[in-house]
Amino acid sequence: MDSSKPSRFRFDARGRLAARAQRWAQARQGDDSPPLTLLQRRIYILPTKAGVSTSVLLFAMLLAGMNYGNSLALFLCFTLSGVALVSMHECHRSLAGLKLLRAHVENSFAGQVGELQLYFENVDTRLRDSLSVKCSPCDEVAFRVQPGEIKPVTVNFLARTRGRQRIDRLRLSTTAPMGLFRAWAWIHLPLEAIIYPAATGNRALPPRQGEPRLGRQLTHNTGEEEWAWLRNYQNSDPPRSVAWKAYARGAPLMVAHYDSPAGMQRTLRFSAVPGNSVEQKLSQLTRWVLECERLGEDYALELPEATQASGHGVAHRRACLESLAQYGL
Repeated sequence: MDSSKPSRFRFDARGRLAARAQRWAQARQGDDSPPLTLLQRRIYILPTKAGVSTSVLLFAMLLAGMNYGNSLALFLCFTLSGVALVSMHECHRSLAGLKLLRAHVENSFAGQVGELQLYFENVDTRLRDSLSVKCSPCDEVAFRVQPGEIKPVTVNFLARTRGRQRIDRLRLSTTAPMGLFRAWAWIHLPLEAIIYPAATGNRALPPRQGEPRLGRQLTHNTGEEEWAWLRNYQNSDPPRSVAWKAYARGAPLMVAHYDSPAGMQRTLRFSAVPGNSVEQKLSQLTRWVLECERLGEDYALELPEATQASGHGVAHRRACLESLAQYGL
């Protein structure tokens, strides 16, 4: 007899029960949208393992005190029971009234960990401690919110496959103040992240139009490109593109933009990538897009369903990656 069958059955039954509870909670609450204030009716609370052990110990103390007529033991039992009940009330209060001001999800690449940015506000005059938020299947993120503070919290989520991925729900919980009880609330945010294809592939960039194919790449910014204008510096810009002379004269960080002569842009074509696997072609094109951005070169993207004109920069990179992420979906 396979000993793993009972454990697998228990795991499946537990998973089905948890899924039913999640559907019931979402049907009861509906979708949430920031700003959101956690009300008492949507907060659940149960004793932790430490809380169950404490209740067993207090019950044994009660029986011993009654059996031996020990007033001191009964007094201690009732005092500790009162402390436990107060801790249950305080645990529930740690979540009640907490505000979620806004939420923002960052796009990511398939197979990597994406980031969800949450902003909590504590309008109360007391510290909200031992808070944690979790986005399955990643680990919990612990934090605290001081009185009157707006606290940014970054939660990780696993980016599965390319396309649009919905962040189904978040669990916000606390075990304050003594760890005897756990209070939690489900937050269902209508957030979607665009998951780009994984940037894999080892093929060299296609040559620029009009560029010789004899192995020697043309050097960037050495006469083949002409200075066009300056623009504000962005985090994705390479340091070598910064106009350091203008910065030395007291100007803010600016980036020199160069226009390539006609016929010198790279064209990244879906049809030009060898192979029969659509996902491998998209991954190779994604790597080429990132490589062109790293080099600061103009490039165009040609897919059977969409075409992105030649350009470069943060907005152009995002448009190309989104086209690749949603191709064929």
